[in-house]
Amino acid sequence: MSTTSDPLARLSEEGVAVWLDDLSRDRLTTGNLQTLVDEKHVVGVTTNPSIFQAAITKSSLYDDDLRRHAGLGSDADAAVRDLTTDDVRAAADLFTSVAQRSSNGDGRVSIEVDPRLAHDTDGTIAQARELWSEVDRPNIYVKIPATKAGLPAITAGIAAGISVNVTLIFSIDRYREVMDAYQAGLEQRLAAGESLEGIASVASFFVSRVDSEIDKRLESVGTDEALALRGKSAVANARLAYAAYLEVVGAERWQRLEQAGAQRQRPLWASTSTKNPDYPDTLYVDDLVAPETVNTMPEATIEAVADHGTVDGDTVTPNIGNARETLAAVSAAGVDLDDVSAVLEREGVEKFETAWNDLLDSVNAKLEAAK
Repeated sequence: MSTTSDPLARLSEEGVAVWLDDLSRDRLTTGNLQTLVDEKHVVGVTTNPSIFQAAITKSSLYDDDLRRHAGLGSDADAAVRDLTTDDVRAAADLFTSVAQRSSNGDGRVSIEVDPRLAHDTDGTIAQARELWSEVDRPNIYVKIPATKAGLPAITAGIAAGISVNVTLIFSIDRYREVMDAYQAGLEQRLAAGESLEGIASVASFFVSRVDSEIDKRLESVGTDEALALRGKSAVANARLAYAAYLEVVGAERWQRLEQAGAQRQRPLWASTSTKNPDYPDTLYVDDLVAPETVNTMPEATIEAVADHGTVDGDTVTPNIGNARETLAAVSAAGVDLDDVSAVLEREGVEKFETAWNDLLDSVNAKLEAAK
């Protein structure tokens, strides 16, 4: 297939890494994940509590392990930790050759700290170290949320040599704090005489949820001007995040780190399946093409892009000015963008906590049944 008729290949050529936002034992054992690597240009995997909850509760492939844990007297937390780290380890092994060919942090699989620790700095640092050690593969990321409590944990993780995927970023201001936290961790590592080799990071900037929240508020305003802005905020917000990224990597502070061997912390577009059926299903891929970025997609979005994605050069950098105008108009229409970010972060943490608790309840029930 020529790249002109293969939008995913074009996406890769434009500098956008295609990652799968899903993982399950079914994908690993059926060869589905390997097929996506071979045929759909997938070079990484992200997971989150909701993904593991769906994977473990909807499959029988974990039952033997759960019976073993029941025999050992394991609690639900220990069993879930074992199941998830096993899957991430297996996926990381599948991506070993991709990681070895990559110079920018592709070929990696992400695993998230317990979402109940989102506001606990010390607990997050401790669990990031545990997960890094337990999975014991160089080509993983430990996901740490970009909450206020998460920021010092990001710095500590990087300083300890742990590659970090920073998740749940919604605002430009918080994204700048994330980039600062990453650089501080690298600086601490250098000051301690440690190498920066092998350390990678991505900053996961959430996209579709921004439109979902802002569109709701624009509809409450109800004016023609407000309604005309629906479906434009998420892309504009992400484009301004990329402008902030370019500013940071162009600054003297970063240049010093790069000369010492640091890898750039690529912006990662997360939550890129469209939630509104009125919007094109490839909107948050086609409109967010830029070098040195990652787009992590559920398989349905990967298939949609493969089928009818429109990838024709950088769609971010030339539109940064328009993005500023769009968000200024949204703000002028009466939408409090700071409040939007705060609400989305709180809801994001709560959603993952709920999924995790549901998973623990389900696993606990299976452990009890197995006894």
